[in-house]
Amino acid sequence: MKITIKETQNPTILKFEFPDFITQNENFEFKNIDEAKNSPLAQQLFYLPFVKTVYISGNFIAIERFSIVDWNDVKDDVAEQIEEYVKNGGKIIIEDPLRPKKSAITVYGETTPNPATLKFVVNKRVTKTAVEFKNIDQTIASPLAKELFSFPFVKEIFIDENYISVTKFDIATWEEVTLEIRTFIKQFIENGGIVVDETMIVQDTKQEKQQINNFDNLDTTSQQIINILEEYVKPAVAADGGNILFDSFDQDTKRVKVVLQGSCNGCPSSTFTLKNGIENMLKDMLNDQDIIVEALNA
Repeated sequence: MKITIKETQNPTILKFEFPDFITQNENFEFKNIDEAKNSPLAQQLFYLPFVKTVYISGNFIAIERFSIVDWNDVKDDVAEQIEEYVKNGGKIIIEDPLRPKKSAITVYGETTPNPATLKFVVNKRVTKTAVEFKNIDQTIASPLAKELFSFPFVKEIFIDENYISVTKFDIATWEEVTLEIRTFIKQFIENGGIVVDETMIVQDTKQEKQQINNFDNLDTTSQQIINILEEYVKPAVAADGGNILFDSFDQDTKRVKVVLQGSCNGCPSSTFTLKNGIENMLKDMLNDQDIIVEALNA
């Protein structure tokens, strides 16, 4: 059995991955040795003076360290200690058969082109409909978004498919708050919290109305633009934690207006993406070099 050491976005946290799953039903987080009564391995790790928090989930153990050491100085020794412990038959988790099982949820953070936005990816679908929240007053459809706005550094939230994009104010750095947000989202979903109540979503964007109700009434070029955005552009921006919506097309000025959401909104590179990516794509695919793309909220 060989442990694989993996870095995370948080430089104080290191993952020690196993070749097989070590827990099937739950994720565990231990802040001290007393909390780790059902994990003999975690208790042993807390005897290391630099261990601050131990996480056990799926096929890995993640350890958060205090700043008294650097991971490069101790990571190999920690991996060797874990390997030796398991080799000698030590128990990682002693599961309580009477304890209610939570759904196994994992959440990890991904960077986006927008340095102010981080994408938190969940191992399950959280919504069928993309939703964006600029403030807490708009969160009637999302109890999770409402709770996230209680963090003073949260500026905007965008939720789609299996991820939550959080845009922050400059008062905090991602190094300081990523773990806090990730843990909060994970525990919120594990405890049965509602991410998005789709029955409460107010469909108020022009794109959604046009696509659902009025697509057939649009001019041919507008229909083509919507299809191109849906097929070629949306998957790419979704991978970066964002979304793009068609607003309008002016046949006289050849101007295409779009709405950017999530990490795309306010991203320093969004103007470059619009002009050198989407605009050029539309020019080529529609065979019209006069087309101009403008973001209403860039």
